[in-house]
Amino acid sequence: MSESKPPSPTTGDTYKGWLFKWTNYIKGYQRRWFVLSNGLLSYYRSHAEMGHTCRGTINLATANIVVEDSCNFVISNGGAQTYHLKASSEIERQRWITALELAKAKAVSMQAESDDSGDEYLTLPPTSGQSGGSRNSEVQSTLRVFSSKVKDLSTCNDLIVKHGSALQRSLSELEGIHVGGDMGDKVRQVTERATLFRITSNAMINACRDFLSLAQNHSKRWQKALQTERDQRIRLEETLEQLAKQHNHLEQAFRGNSSSNPAVGNKGKGDASDEEDDNEFFDAMEDPAEFITVPADPKYHRRSGSNVSGLSSETGTDDQSANLDELSLASSPESSQSLELSRQRRTRIPDKPNYYLNLWSIMKNCIGKELSKIPMPVNFNEPLSMLQRLSEDLEYYELLDKAAKCQSSLEQMCYVAAFTISSYSTTVNRTGKPFNPLLGETFELDRLKESGYRSLCEQVSHHPPAAAHHAVSQKGWTLRQEITLSSKFRGKYISIMPLGSIQCIFDKSNHHYSWKKVTTTVHNIIVGKLWIDQSGDIDIVNHSTGDRCHLKFAPYSYFSRDVPRKVTGVVTDQAGKAHYVLSGTWDEKMEFSRIMQSSRGEDGAEGKQRTVYQTLKAKELWRKNLLPDGAETMYFFSSLALTLNEPEDSVAPTDSRRRPDQRLMEDGRWDEANTEKQRLEEKQRIVRREREREAVKAADSPDDTDAQDSGTGAVQSSDNCPHQDNYRALWFEKMDDPVSGETLHVYKGGYWEAKDQGTWDMCPNIF
Repeated sequence: MSESKPPSPTTGDTYKGWLFKWTNYIKGYQRRWFVLSNGLLSYYRSHAEMGHTCRGTINLATANIVVEDSCNFVISNGGAQTYHLKASSEIERQRWITALELAKAKAVSMQAESDDSGDEYLTLPPTSGQSGGSRNSEVQSTLRVFSSKVKDLSTCNDLIVKHGSALQRSLSELEGIHVGGDMGDKVRQVTERATLFRITSNAMINACRDFLSLAQNHSKRWQKALQTERDQRIRLEETLEQLAKQHNHLEQAFRGNSSSNPAVGNKGKGDASDEEDDNEFFDAMEDPAEFITVPADPKYHRRSGSNVSGLSSETGTDDQSANLDELSLASSPESSQSLELSRQRRTRIPDKPNYYLNLWSIMKNCIGKELSKIPMPVNFNEPLSMLQRLSEDLEYYELLDKAAKCQSSLEQMCYVAAFTISSYSTTVNRTGKPFNPLLGETFELDRLKESGYRSLCEQVSHHPPAAAHHAVSQKGWTLRQEITLSSKFRGKYISIMPLGSIQCIFDKSNHHYSWKKVTTTVHNIIVGKLWIDQSGDIDIVNHSTGDRCHLKFAPYSYFSRDVPRKVTGVVTDQAGKAHYVLSGTWDEKMEFSRIMQSSRGEDGAEGKQRTVYQTLKAKELWRKNLLPDGAETMYFFSSLALTLNEPEDSVAPTDSRRRPDQRLMEDGRWDEANTEKQRLEEKQRIVRREREREAVKAADSPDDTDAQDSGTGAVQSSDNCPHQDNYRALWFEKMDDPVSGETLHVYKGGYWEAKDQGTWDMCPNIF
């Protein structure tokens, strides 16, 4: 709500009042206190914040003011700052628009004049070396000049009022007299008073011009001084934060060193209150995380005594095992031998053609619909299928190789978590949509010689689209997943929600892990540059030991001080005790730190306080590989992605490499690719209708329970629903996992044997 009966704005006035500002889709419009002064529109959460914290400021000299409806209007500076505002009434909105337009006109003229002449009168803000007395005297001198100018304006105002009233009386008398002898005297009197009024008005105009010139000359200087003070305040806040962390660290070190003294070692009420103070300091930060990490006591680095909750004794073993694993992977003669025998893969694909297509013209009719059911031209695609994108999860397979060699299940969990996060690193610039696989389409990734693993994907369902993936490594791990994508167009962005489960099993330890993927969001569909964000939580569970890892993908926020694409996580054992902290970003790197001690705050009036973890020095778990040269012209493909669609003769007839529309698009023949894509989609519809007719016949003939689509094993006749997609996968079968309790398609074998023998008679003709 706005203030009652605010004064009508005039040029030079400071205009204040309450407005509702749009924050986000969760909180909507929030009430904020706005102040318009000197061509700047600033806002605060309340009156009390005006003295210390400004939430945002827009310079009206470069701003654009747009009225949306009776109460709403938008102010934007053409860059990153855009305020969507709402007044309490149409009258209040008009008052603000009038004040803003007047302030904008004045700010534009001031900026034009100050750019030309302001620097002549400008002196730099006082530096830290200047004395406080010098700065104070300078301010006092400026204030005296302004005060004298204000007195001149006040004097001129009094004279104008006086002479204006006299002139008005003379005019009234002149109208009331008749034409006579005293007519000439009255005319002379009016002329004299008009002359006095003109002289006074000119003096007023000159005084106003002088005052305006003086204010313009000093405005830029005060703005610079204000910015300097703000920067200094930010530096002081950061320094205070560091001092608070160091204070906490020193306090913990003092308690640890004095633990042998009962008088000091016993924790009383004073210690508890200190911990609460520390937690309150961290809670005051914007966008608080679920936990805080601080450096552990130096004693944990110097010794590994058995008195530190049983954790220090494990530290040396785990760290050594990790280092040994890295050395063994780097210097393994078996690995170097396999690299010598590996084939040379391609390092380039044809550059992406510069085709223009209006995305909004196609997407505007798709709001709220399932995108997998909407035919899209290849102009929005990249020359890879969803099966190949799923296989890209194996780009950082070395993390699973390291995990297979870990002696500690908790350390193994860290590598599994890093592998989970690494699968998103290839999506940061990949705004193109992969091809929707046809039903029965497959993709193999045979890297047995180069990397010791091979994988197989198959599209096992068309509506909803679902793909099954199975990968096995000679290093002792198996990865399997079934992913069903649910995507919705929301107008400004597209949300892609992966459904299904991912499982990883290690042969040596028989540890069985499972987790799910987070939501992917494509922003700026209507205007602007497309960009990708990942957000949500992932819970990785070791079903064999009960260990867990909770990962949090923080959504991007313009107002957050955290690094973009941030990921944090905590590894806990079966009892819920935290052992490792993970931190980093999903597009660059991840680190992990061993937790030596933790303290959890109590529930307070403002909600639950965060846990403080004391950790050892962080170690790098994973770092993203550099993109190849010229990746920006090759759809931002990684080195692995460039090889996925490379033609191979020995793959199955259903392999994605043999898909003609995808091959035409990679070659830059997009018009032909669109025609071929339409042909394949129509062929798939015909096959599905035929499959449904076969299902109807099977339902009408209960005795013929083995009726199936000839040669493909495509129809399960026991299902009496003719409209269901009764497709039976060729290389995968649906089963219940007894460990995780989930139902998914599991590889049943036979593909690699068929490849060795070259017998692909069982594969349907889908292309």
